[in-house]
Order: sequence, then C-alpha cells, then structure tokens
Amino acid sequence: MTMQPLTILRVFLPFAAGYFLSYLYRVVNAVIAPDLIADIGVGPSALGLLTATYFIAFASFQLPLGVLLDRFGPRKVEAAVLLFAAFGAFIFARAESLTGLVVGRAFIGFGVSACLMAAFKGYALWFPREKWAMVNGLQMAAGGLGALAATAPVEAALQFTDWRGVFMGLALLTLVTAVAVFSIVPEKKIEAAGESLDNQLRGIREIFTSRKFWRTAPLTTMSQAAFLAIQGLWAGPWLSHVAGLGRTEVAGLLFWIAVAMIAGFITLGSITEQLNKRGISVATTAVTGMTLFMVVQLLLIFGPTAWHVPVWLAFGFLGTSGIIAYSALSQSFPVQLSGRVTTAVNLLVFVAAFAGQWAIGGIIDFFTRDATALSPQGFAVGFFLMLLLEFLGFLYYVLAGRKPIDDA
Repeated sequence: MTMQPLTILRVFLPFAAGYFLSYLYRVVNAVIAPDLIADIGVGPSALGLLTATYFIAFASFQLPLGVLLDRFGPRKVEAAVLLFAAFGAFIFARAESLTGLVVGRAFIGFGVSACLMAAFKGYALWFPREKWAMVNGLQMAAGGLGALAATAPVEAALQFTDWRGVFMGLALLTLVTAVAVFSIVPEKKIEAAGESLDNQLRGIREIFTSRKFWRTAPLTTMSQAAFLAIQGLWAGPWLSHVAGLGRTEVAGLLFWIAVAMIAGFITLGSITEQLNKRGISVATTAVTGMTLFMVVQLLLIFGPTAWHVPVWLAFGFLGTSGIIAYSALSQSFPVQLSGRVTTAVNLLVFVAAFAGQWAIGGIIDFFTRDATALSPQGFAVGFFLMLLLEFLGFLYYVLAGRKPIDDA
C-alpha cells in the first residue's frame, strides 16, 4: 500500500488534533484543581469523582463506538461526537456547582470518546499493517502534546483569565476540530458497511469470548488505568503534598512528564516496529514495557521522595507502553474487527481508570486529617492498590500463556 504525502497528512493531522484535545481535557484538572477546590469547594474524593466522570462517560460509548466505526467509518463518527465535547466544555465553563461540573465533564468524556479509536480505525484502513505500531505511537504523541499543553501553558493562561475562560476557549477549539475532521479526512470504503447489525454484534461476542483477547486484556487494562488515573489527576497533588513543590514547580514538572510521555509514545512505537522486524512480537514488547512501568511505580511508592524527578519522568515514558498492546490485539483479529477490538479493550481501560481515579481520591480522603495537607500515606496506599491489580494482570498473562490458544 503506497500513499501520497498529502493524503498521509490529511488522514493523520485531523485525527491527531482531535486526540490532542482529548488528552488536554483528560489531564487539565491536575493543574486547575486548586481553582476548582477554591471556587466550588470540592474535596479529594469529590475531585476524584469529578475528574473520573470523564472516564466513565468515555467508557460508556466504547462498544457502540466500535460498531459505528466499523459501519460508518472514523471520519463521520468522530466529527459528530466532538460536537458533544464542545457542548460539555461550554457547560463546564458556566457551571456554578459540583453537579454542573460533573455534567459538563460527562459530556466532554462522551464527546472525545472517539478521538483515539477513530484514529486507530482510520490508520488500519489507510496504512499498511506493519506501520500500525509506529503511526499509533505518533497518534499517542499528539495526545502527549495535549497533556503538555494542559500543564505549564494552562498555568500561564490562568495569569490572563480563569479556568472558565480556558474552557470557553477549549469549547471553540473543539468545534473547529470537529469541522476539520469532517471536511479534511478523505473518505474510505468500509468493508463492514454492508455487514448486518447482527453480524457486527456477533463480532463483539467473538472478541469477548476470545482467549487471545483475555490473555492480554487484564494487564493492559490495569497498566493503562493506573497511568491515566495517576497522570491525569493525582500526579499534581502528589508533587504538591508529598514532594512539597510550589504550584509553578508542579506545573513545570507536569510539563516535563508530558514531554517524557511524548518521547515514550514515539520511541516505544519505533522500537516495537524494529523489534517486530527481528521476530520479537508486539505483545512481547508491550508486556516488557508494562513490567518496567510497574517497577517505576514501586520506586514512586517506596523510594525516597528526593528521587521524584527521574521517577516521574520514567513514569511518563514507560506509562505509554500499554498502548502498544492495542496494536498487538488488533493484529490478532481480522481488520474488519479492528474498531471493535480496540474499543473493547478501551472500555475495560476507562471503566478501570474511572474506578481507580475515584478510589485513590477516597483513600486519600480517608487518611487525610488536615484539610490543608493531603496525606502522603493516602497517596502511597492508593497508588499501591493500582500496582497490585497490575501485578495480578501480569500473573494472569504468564499463567494463561502456558496453555495453547487455538481460537481464531
């Protein structure tokens, strides 16, 4: 399959812009958390629920999204749902209560729920199979740029406006991106477009009953859930209340964590492609990366606080390894199921991220006795819970690999 450079840009850039916004929305609360606490009066548990609402709304649409992507194509689907994200950002900017913020956040989560999966589907349609890991890594790097924009740049913007002004700007930018996706991305014939709904649902059942899927899914789910839950909210408060950094220092280090994440997406995607050419499977590379990510979390929980800079940078870099497993899973199924495969694992990831982010907040709340200083012990216990679940997923991967897998 050969593509003209202009076509590559027309496919990649609009989807990358959508995922940039998706990740910006996902992690921006880590920077504006002090403002939300001051203006609305939310505590750690409520803040965890508010921020995690993005994940549960995101997850709720994943299975229908897979069917829609395989039936109507990524261009139309992403453009349509981004309109909900723009509306959600507007509601969030105008909210005067926790309820209003939760409703706005839910619309945002629903509205950006297609940004990654639509891109993966588009790349599966337009790019050769051997390029999927690399181009998926570049797509994730675009998300990393969104995470980067949500740190020091947002903190700088808050010197000129408040968090409400930031979200009004995001609402407008999201609307522009929706139009760009619909008008710039070329159309591609979808093999499943003529497939009956019954057959499409049968495809979902095939995925969820596949031992190939379930061998990798638990580890991938918990690794990505831990990364999203911590990096998307609790990294900022940890740096403030455990490491003792000031607000500007926190925003600065979050910026460099996002840079490390971008480097991880690009570097690990490239390494995966090169190793695959040498006979090392994508799944093996993904599991190795997720195992190293668990080691980093151990250092974060039990290592000296003075190590916080290199440990958090390693957290950002290796936390990206779970996304490689998406490519491994996609390659295990026919291309016409690719949208449903990635949305199936994404459903599990975002439900777990919702539960994990909220649970960490609840645990911190439980251990905190001084409202002005969150408990370091609470962070340690919350983070360790996520690490334990990842380790159980790793054990299952190892044990399941001892049995031959013969399903299609």
